[in-house]
Amino acid sequence: MSRQRSMEAILASEYVSIGELTRLTGARYSTLKFYTEEGMLPFEQAEENLTRRYLREATVELIFRIKQLKADGLSIPQIKEALKEGR
Repeated sequence: MSRQRSMEAILASEYVSIGELTRLTGARYSTLKFYTEEGMLPFEQAEENLTRRYLREATVELIFRIKQLKADGLSIPQIKEALKEGR
């Protein structure tokens, strides 16, 4: 079992894990996993341990954008389309 990084370490890091994204955004782990599986959250995968790494700043912004689109009443397919179009 690994130790959690401090919030200070997370905020200083270029890449974060999905668990750290939950701490940064307040989104549920299962929600972020779903968004990842739907291709809405891009990630890099380190080969040595197959851990998905997300660019911290861009991904946090994207999660808040998805949350706003969802709050505006868009469905997942509509959100995916809006993200693709850059809205």
